[in-house]
Amino acid sequence: MPKMKTHRATAKRVSLTGTGKIKRNRMNRRHLLNAKTAKRKARLRRPTTVDKTMEANVKKMLPYA
Repeated sequence: MPKMKTHRATAKRVSLTGTGKIKRNRMNRRHLLNAKTAKRKARLRRPTTVDKTMEANVKKMLPYA
């Protein structure tokens, strides 16, 4: 059986934590930042984990992670 290919776009966007959860950065921090509060922008700076419902899909894209 041939090797499985890693989905490169996903690999560049997410990383695994020590406990096996998938860490990702948040959206909505690229432009139009004047309208967003400082509190909201600070919250968007911090990474978060991928939702449990999407975890299986993401892990399928990263077979060797």
